[in-house]
Amino acid sequence: MAVNPNKIEVVEDRIVEILKTKSPSERLRIGFELWEFAHRAITQSLKAQHSDWDEKKIQKETARRISHGAI
Repeated sequence: MAVNPNKIEVVEDRIVEILKTKSPSERLRIGFELWEFAHRAITQSLKAQHSDWDEKKIQKETARRISHGAI
């Protein structure tokens, strides 16, 4: 696997081969499940770190982090 130093996200060759066997809908489902996992993990982490924050603030910070600050 060639590594591009300008790109952080590098998928391992074995993962690429596995994903090639999946249908487009399966790949979309996998991607969505990964997004859901990341969303839950960030939300739970923020709730644990900032017990004084209300749900609206937690949701706003979760969205900011998932969007890499675009929101």
